[in-house]
Amino acid sequence: MLNKKFITLGFITTATAISLFFSPSLFAATPPKVIQKPVTEASRLEALAKFTKVLSIVEQYNVDDVTLQELIDKSLQGMMTNLDAHSAFMNKKSFESLKVQTDGEFGGLGITVGMKDGALTVIAPLEGTPADKAGLKAEDIILKINDKSTLSMTIDDAVSVMRGEIGTPIDITVVRKSETKPLHFHIIRGKIDIQSVYTKQIDDSILYIRITSFDKKVVEGVKKAINQYKNKDKGIILDLRNNPGGLLDQAVGLVDLFVDKGIIVSQKGRTKTEDKEYDATTAATMTKMPMVVLINGGSASASEIVSGALQDHKRAVLVGTKSFGKGSVQVVLPISEDEAIKLTIARYYLPSGRTIQAVGVTPDIEVNEGVIKTDDNNDFMIKEADLKQHLEKELQKDAGKADKTKEKDKDDKVITKEQMFKDLQLKEAFGIIKALIITKG
Repeated sequence: MLNKKFITLGFITTATAISLFFSPSLFAATPPKVIQKPVTEASRLEALAKFTKVLSIVEQYNVDDVTLQELIDKSLQGMMTNLDAHSAFMNKKSFESLKVQTDGEFGGLGITVGMKDGALTVIAPLEGTPADKAGLKAEDIILKINDKSTLSMTIDDAVSVMRGEIGTPIDITVVRKSETKPLHFHIIRGKIDIQSVYTKQIDDSILYIRITSFDKKVVEGVKKAINQYKNKDKGIILDLRNNPGGLLDQAVGLVDLFVDKGIIVSQKGRTKTEDKEYDATTAATMTKMPMVVLINGGSASASEIVSGALQDHKRAVLVGTKSFGKGSVQVVLPISEDEAIKLTIARYYLPSGRTIQAVGVTPDIEVNEGVIKTDDNNDFMIKEADLKQHLEKELQKDAGKADKTKEKDKDDKVITKEQMFKDLQLKEAFGIIKALIITKG
């Protein structure tokens, strides 16, 4: 009999995270109701008889000795993985791993992967993890793991191969659009303990909020940041780049902080029982400050819900590149005490009714990653200080200001001009938010 507890991953399993990172999960009281098409008892018995017959033949004549339990598990794996890229049968080992990873601290590489156009693809490396430090990037296609081809691997197979003890090595071979040859990475597995919300200041008037994943602390973290700077800041830059997803309630709650009415996201499944709408509330809204949201190809799932909802409500300007395109809903349904299935039950839709699945969110202003070149060191330019009668007292005042700026630059809570010039997308976002502040008073 089906255990009534189940885990709702929502749009959350942008894919399975590698030892990674598996999106935290919501627990619900009852599983979705199953409404089946009319099937005659005779046809059902005929189908089950065919399955039983094949099992018996394989068990008896297969070249290798395979137990009935192993054959059943393999059958379930094959059935689930052939439904779609995100459905899967979870044996005792993988189900236990899921429950461990929802605690938010684990060992591994720190990347989230998914299937894109049939290829195992990096959705995003998580900030500060071994994969991030090694140089893996969003949209890298993983060709090999320890010299083993990924062509026939499912997401869960890849997770199983990449997961390992802290301190052990692994070799990853990837294809990257900007490179002519495959890239090889030798990575040492590490302990993954993620801080999901980072906040900094830009130019004494802009609150920069970076969200790396949607865990259970996101909404509270953003609330705290807004309250801390609400009498000082005039605009917000929300950075969702390389954010692979997380909890549904946190995504909805985050949008609710900035939008006071209307649909945030809706989901539609095979039956009406899976159809739901999540609405914004006036009571939860904290600020009407102008906003810019940064996204890229590593922004998936919850990140796409947040950015797409803010875009549809005309609440923020989106800057960057098109997001990943993961908008399906998975639930984890236990079938015994230590086994479960992960099943896709619905798709998510933005307030305008557009889908995310396989489409993604297109930014209002497309800006590729890059570095801005400056002419600060141009020795051929004649400046005021080079003139014979320049105003020395004014220069002394400016020097004093510069010294204070240098002191402030040391503060890791401040994004400096130099840091912005190393991030073209952030620099563009800064220019846009300044313009919004001016036009909106």
